Amino acid sequence: MKLFTVEQIRAWDAYTMEHEPVSSVDLMERAASALADWLLAAYAPTGELRVGGRSYLFCGMGNNGGDGLVVARLLSQAGWPVEVFVVRHAERSSPDFQINLDRFEKIGNVTWVEPEHPVFPEIPPDSLVIDALLGTGLSRPASGILAEIIGKINASDATVVAVDIASGLFADAPNGPGDPIVRPTHTVTFQRPKLAFMQPKLAEFVGQGHVLDIGLSTEFDEKTDTPFFLTDAPEIQRIQKPRSQFSHKGTYGHALLLVGSFGKIGAAVLAARACLRSGVGLLTVQVPGCGYDILQTTAPEAMCLIDPDEQTHTTVPDLAPYQSIGVGPGLGKDEKTAAFLAELLEKAGKANVPLVVDADALNLLSEDKNLFAKLPPGSLLTPHPKEFERLAGKWANDYEKLALLRDFCQKYRVVVTLKGAYTAIGTPEGEVHFNTTGNPGMATGGTGDVLTGVLTALRAQGYGPVEAAKFGVFQHGLAGDRAVEKRGFSTLIAGDLVEHLGW
Repeated sequence: MKLFTVEQIRAWDAYTMEHEPVSSVDLMERAASALADWLLAAYAPTGELRVGGRSYLFCGMGNNGGDGLVVARLLSQAGWPVEVFVVRHAERSSPDFQINLDRFEKIGNVTWVEPEHPVFPEIPPDSLVIDALLGTGLSRPASGILAEIIGKINASDATVVAVDIASGLFADAPNGPGDPIVRPTHTVTFQRPKLAFMQPKLAEFVGQGHVLDIGLSTEFDEKTDTPFFLTDAPEIQRIQKPRSQFSHKGTYGHALLLVGSFGKIGAAVLAARACLRSGVGLLTVQVPGCGYDILQTTAPEAMCLIDPDEQTHTTVPDLAPYQSIGVGPGLGKDEKTAAFLAELLEKAGKANVPLVVDADALNLLSEDKNLFAKLPPGSLLTPHPKEFERLAGKWANDYEKLALLRDFCQKYRVVVTLKGAYTAIGTPEGEVHFNTTGNPGMATGGTGDVLTGVLTALRAQGYGPVEAAKFGVFQHGLAGDRAVEKRGFSTLIAGDLVEHLGW
């Protein structure tokens, strides 16, 4: 699924209006009708209104305000009384706003909020507030009367539903640290999520996101380029390879995991068990001598190699038998291990064996950036934000982080899964694919080790690096979603993900 900028979305609207054809005010009616239906389904699912207190709708004078007025009219006609406040923050309104203001005033009253003598309602905590103040056309921070209203909405403790985007939030550019922005409970947007919704630091300005299909042109969607994508279930179904009736263990690859060190053999076990659960045909795990008994007991389906060193990795095995290699979980940062990693990169490049690089292997890379040039093209790196910062440098905001991600992947010809909510997968072509599965319960030690095992298994089965990243991250998050239904957020552990892998 493609993600578009604000300019592209406006072009998408215009293309739809021209080619369907449909007027702009009728397209507004279509979008707002979908939102009104969503509100009725959420708050009056049996036909009886379940909005605890009163309902307030705050409109600006642009098209976002026009959306809000349509919603207010439709809700009122459905028997849901809504108090409408229109903020006079500009000298003139948009034409579609004015049309819908005239339509609403035939059935209801509007209270104008004037900058000179602003009148604000008292908003009880059990109220519902619909935010239709500003929308995506914002080019500078909200100020004056708009900033005041945003502050009062945020102070109300009411349930807040933002129309298309929270007022004050830029859709695809960074806000300043003190910008007034509505903090909604829900954001209901149209056709596609905004790029802002994917950014970790903006979560409080999105709340729970919802996307409503309003029938914009599929032709425009197909022919318009963008570097940003959202990985959803249909995309995963397209990627997944079917299994042949006559396949055998050799069909699905032989993977090698180079994992664990003294005190961190648990990471090796998690990665191994996840790899085995992810469809690999054969798995060999190399651990230091201290890990042999543990691994043979906890992952009997895997073959085990022993490094000559009792506590860390020092020796790269023959890579010829393997179709993929995963390295990093529990590896440690011993000087001997650093030399081991440099040798591994050299040999993997010559043998053309796909690499998955995680955890301490990433930390060792960041301490010797000369090793970047030795990364075989198509290597798959799986950093969390702090690990990526050590690799690529600091960023001032999430948009700079995305730019660093794209530059890093293009420069070194690697795929990077930058972990977190909506894990961002960067590609050598400069694309970014955001994931749609996973939950906060996965914020616990060891879940990254599980992901390494999943990705290593997929690479061994012949999935390309980008496909493996999208498929593996999606299934990893889905396992977390399945597990949290049984365990809850606070009690989830990494081993639960292994037990809930499956596709």
